[in-house]
Amino acid sequence: MAALSTLILLLCAAKDVMPSSPHWKPTWPSYRVPVILPQSTLNLDKPQFDAEARLEVVSPCGPACHKSSPLPTYEEVKNYLSYETLYANGSLTETEVGIYILSNGGDASRGRSRTKRQIYGYDSRFSIFGKDFLLNYPFSTSVKLSTGCTGTLVAEKHVLTAAHCIHDGKSYVKGAQKLRVGFLKPKQKDGSKGSNSTNLAMPEKMKFQWIRVKRTHVPKGWIKGNANDIGMDYDYALLELKKPHKRKFMKIGVSPPARHLPGGRIHFSGYDNDRPGNLVYRFCDVKDETYDLLYQQCDAQPGASGSGVYVRMWKRQNHKWERKIIGIFSGHQWVDMNGTPQDFNVAVRITPLKYAQICYWIKGNYLDCREG
Repeated sequence: MAALSTLILLLCAAKDVMPSSPHWKPTWPSYRVPVILPQSTLNLDKPQFDAEARLEVVSPCGPACHKSSPLPTYEEVKNYLSYETLYANGSLTETEVGIYILSNGGDASRGRSRTKRQIYGYDSRFSIFGKDFLLNYPFSTSVKLSTGCTGTLVAEKHVLTAAHCIHDGKSYVKGAQKLRVGFLKPKQKDGSKGSNSTNLAMPEKMKFQWIRVKRTHVPKGWIKGNANDIGMDYDYALLELKKPHKRKFMKIGVSPPARHLPGGRIHFSGYDNDRPGNLVYRFCDVKDETYDLLYQQCDAQPGASGSGVYVRMWKRQNHKWERKIIGIFSGHQWVDMNGTPQDFNVAVRITPLKYAQICYWIKGNYLDCREG
C-alpha cells in the first residue's frame, strides 16, 4: 500500500525538464493528471452554521514537520479528497470519490500561542487604486467574500477560496448558508457636471456588487483534519455562483516546484482587513515547500486568506504567456525551527490530485481536466 501511496503522490511528475539554454523561458510543464470521480453521494443533516469565521489559520507544524509526516495511504487520500457540498437552501451532502490513472489508451484503472505577525520588516504591499487597474485583469479576478475573506474567479460562475473561510474544521461558519461574493465596481456618479474639477490625485470611489453563492464544495481532508497538520494541506474550497459574473477569470494550474517558478516568486491580491475597501497586491520569494504547501513571507493580514496565488509562465502549446493560479493563500503559521522561532505565511499548493478535483467541480467532466 505504501508503494501505491507513493505512486499517487508522484504519478504526475512533469514531463518537461528545465532546459539549460540561456534563452530559456519559464514554461508551464506538462503533467499527467489523474481522474477523480464521484462514487456515491449521501444526504447529511443540515448544519448549524454556529462557528465564528476566522480570517487566518495558525498551525505549529512547519516544513520539517510536514516533510517528516508519513505518506497517506490510498484509502486515506480518497477520504481526504471526498467532499461536502453545501447548498443555498441549507441542505448538505457528502460525496465519496474514486481516484483513477488513465493509460494512454484511455482505459480507466484504479490506481503554542505566540504573537502573530504577518508583516516582515518593511511593508511591501501595494494598494491598487483606480478603476483602470481594479477592473482590469489580473486584479479584477480578486473578489471579497461576505465572511471577510478573499476569493479568485476561476471560471464563469466559480470562485476559489480557503476552506477556513467557510468551515472551521468542525462546523460551517455563520453566514455560510447565505454566502455572497463581492465585486468591486465604481460608485455611480451623482449626475453633477463638475467632472472637470475632479481631483485626479484622489482615487475613484468604489463599491461592492454582491452575488449569492449557489453551492460550496469543501474537501473532507479539511473537515477531518480540523486545521491541524494534514488539515492545512486541504484548506481550499470552491464556490459556485447563482449567476455568471461576466468577468475575465484566471485558470488554475498544477503548482510547479518552487525552483521552476520565475524568479522563485509568487503573486497574489487580497482584501487585507487593515486596509478596508482596498485591494492589496504583493509578491515575494518562496522560502520552502512541501508536496502540499508553499512557505513564504509575503506581507499579508487577515482578510487576504483565500487569495489565489499565481505566476506567469510561457504556455508552449499556445505560444503565449499565461497566468495561472497554483495555490490558495491560507494564512499565518508560527514555526519553532530547532528552538528558533520563525514566522511563515502559507499557501496550499494545487497538486495534480487537487487540480483534478477542483477542475471536475468546475467542469463536471474529467475529459476536460486532463491537462494540468
